Amino acid sequence: MAIDSPLALDQPIQKRRRGRRDGHPLALAGRVAIAVVVSAIVIFPLYWMLVVAFSPRGELFTQELRYWPSTLTLENFETVFSRFPVADWFVNSVVIGLFVTAFTVVVNMLAGYAFARLKFPGNTAIFLLVLSTMMIPVQVIMVAQFKLVSGLGIAGTYWSVILPSAAAAFGIFLARQFIISIPNELIEAARIDGAGHVRIFVQIVLPLCKPLLAVLTLLTLMGTWNDFAWPLIALKDPDLFTLPIGLLYLKGQTTPDYNAIMALALISVIPIVILFLVFQRYFVQGFARSGIR
Repeated sequence: MAIDSPLALDQPIQKRRRGRRDGHPLALAGRVAIAVVVSAIVIFPLYWMLVVAFSPRGELFTQELRYWPSTLTLENFETVFSRFPVADWFVNSVVIGLFVTAFTVVVNMLAGYAFARLKFPGNTAIFLLVLSTMMIPVQVIMVAQFKLVSGLGIAGTYWSVILPSAAAAFGIFLARQFIISIPNELIEAARIDGAGHVRIFVQIVLPLCKPLLAVLTLLTLMGTWNDFAWPLIALKDPDLFTLPIGLLYLKGQTTPDYNAIMALALISVIPIVILFLVFQRYFVQGFARSGIR
């Protein structure tokens, strides 16, 4: 009969002690207090943006500090929509965001599967080279990137923003780490049944990658939606501007209307917040299963 080691016998006791310590009322109250403080710090800027957007012009910017408007008004939103092509900016952001997200997710998933499951010379070296591009600041390659889109004849169009963003090193890394975690037995069973790489990818890998797809979609869409520098360089026609560029345009007026700026900022933030709340569960699962902590 096997005799357990003293270390093995102590492990259940240590777990019980740790459980009692973690479940102590003071420890629980401390964690709740920290969560409340951090949440308040994160939420307050959003709350202030909401308050200013629905406040009468200039009411909150006085010597008397007020945290709630005397009357709620839609005047700021009416001003924004009447003076600026906000609807066009919103449509431009949606179109560019959807196309960039679709291209990026497809390319990242295919590249991640190739690095995770295909054996070819230089696999590791090429993957490390792709990861090394994450250390290069975006500003360093903007001149070369602009010359490239100009040479292709797509400067000043949607495609000048969409095509350069069709792949992301971090997305490829996430996809590779997630696909590696898929059991090899599933892949081998499919190969025994005569499935090729395309069938394995479509029928086995993709259905298991729903959390990963949610992560890639949210990260890409949020990054594209909030992107400012490259669309400002690539897009010259004001009718093609996105919401972040519109915010700068509105702020650059002779007498900035901060209530209107906050109204436009609120319009820009709401879609991303809704998407994150809807796909939050998949977002967390994707990071957890990809080995990112």
